[in-house]
Amino acid sequence: MKEVHLVVGVVAIALNAAAAVYGAFCWWRVRRTVLFWRLLRAGQAVVVIEVALGGVLLALGQKASSLHVLYGILPVLVSFIAEQFRVASAQMVLDSRGIESASAVGELDSDQQQAVVIAIIQRELGLMVLAAIVIVVLLVRAAGTA
Repeated sequence: MKEVHLVVGVVAIALNAAAAVYGAFCWWRVRRTVLFWRLLRAGQAVVVIEVALGGVLLALGQKASSLHVLYGILPVLVSFIAEQFRVASAQMVLDSRGIESASAVGELDSDQQQAVVIAIIQRELGLMVLAAIVIVVLLVRAAGTA
């Protein structure tokens, strides 16, 4: 069981690192991407599985340092907080441009609408790339304290 936890941990690091690198590239190039979101969601799912496996190991009496447990659980919290910021990012972009609501975007000309959409996508992508980077750092730290 401990070996499975180790392998899943390596997969979690790899998926989140791939999402971070590819997402940063897409953010820098202002490129829309479906692959980033798939990598990120897969990475998040594997982190949840990793935490569940760690919980099972602890329940079975396996010893782990408190730092290992903390670094193992924090990625879930980081993902949750980042998702909350991502949800709010569209409104932040609208507020920064003085646009009252999403329906008001429809009243803009097509170039302005596209600029707003790109700004929202960029903000969401940037937030989630930063979250993926933090998650990778936390998972590497968790591995280092195992």
